Amino acid sequence: MKKISVIIASLLMVLSFSLNAQAPYKHSIGLTLGSTEAFSYKTFVTNNFAIDLNAGYKWTAGAVNHGTIFPNTVEVNPNFEFEMPTNAGGLHWFIGGGISLGYCWNVGAVSHGWDYYYGYSDLGKFGINAIGGIEYKFNIPLTLQADFRPGYGLLFNGNGGTLSYFDWSVCVGVRYTLH
Repeated sequence: MKKISVIIASLLMVLSFSLNAQAPYKHSIGLTLGSTEAFSYKTFVTNNFAIDLNAGYKWTAGAVNHGTIFPNTVEVNPNFEFEMPTNAGGLHWFIGGGISLGYCWNVGAVSHGWDYYYGYSDLGKFGINAIGGIEYKFNIPLTLQADFRPGYGLLFNGNGGTLSYFDWSVCVGVRYTLH
């Protein structure tokens, strides 16, 4: 445990020396499109750390038990991101993670043994995800973002039934920035 603490403390110290970049903006609001279609809000809490919140509709084809499921969800997905500029003007890269909470309906399963979930319309959803991508801040109050969000989703119902699957998103976002 002591060894892990020393490694984490060393990484944080190295990161703190490299965190001299200025946040590209303070707040932004817009849309996320792709496998997630949502309203999007992003704010920088420090120069390099941001909270990116998406609320909307998500479709996924998730792998489960040697088959595929197709959950449709309405969800909220907050992500916590570490963001750094590149040498290419307004281009920034970011990495982070988050959770997703929502409601799922019409789960179709292409797999043997999951008839219980086929067409089931009352499922809650909890998921965790990583996020990584790039964002470009234009000289006008506009940003474009492209990201990939691999994760793990868990669907559950009131009877104690659960279904877990590989949950992912590929998204493009466009947001108006506010300073």
